[in-house]
Amino acid sequence: MKATDAKIYRPNVAAILVDPAGRILVGERVDQRDSWQLPQGGLDPHETPEEGLPRELREELSLEAGDYEVGERRGPYRYLFPPGRTKQGYRGQEQHYFRLRLLAPVDRINVRTPHPEFRAVRWIDPANYKLAWLPEMKHEVYRQVFRDFFGLEIS
Repeated sequence: MKATDAKIYRPNVAAILVDPAGRILVGERVDQRDSWQLPQGGLDPHETPEEGLPRELREELSLEAGDYEVGERRGPYRYLFPPGRTKQGYRGQEQHYFRLRLLAPVDRINVRTPHPEFRAVRWIDPANYKLAWLPEMKHEVYRQVFRDFFGLEIS
């Protein structure tokens, strides 16, 4: 990473939550119908990925630290927003992905939070993830994440 890149990418975490059957949790964004993604969110100033992950899971899915077990971490993965778009002054995201094993019952997950990001969630086999569910800017990151964590080529 070049020193000038440091202000381009917003620090972010993402979760690959896996149930006992090996399925992953995807959520449909509240602001975009049929846009299904992995839970993710920006880090607060001076927050590490390990500190931001439980906060994001609580905020998005109502999960507490004892509801899951943290496994593998990979990253950073980066993408840029479309030209002219920024978020909190950043032109893209730098994400650290964590694979998590769900320990709590599935019904513990609740997306009706004070500031909902998902309208619904569902469990899918990783091989059934469709890039068409995402904006183009995220496609290459998701391809790489599914290769790295599952050895899969998604399309």
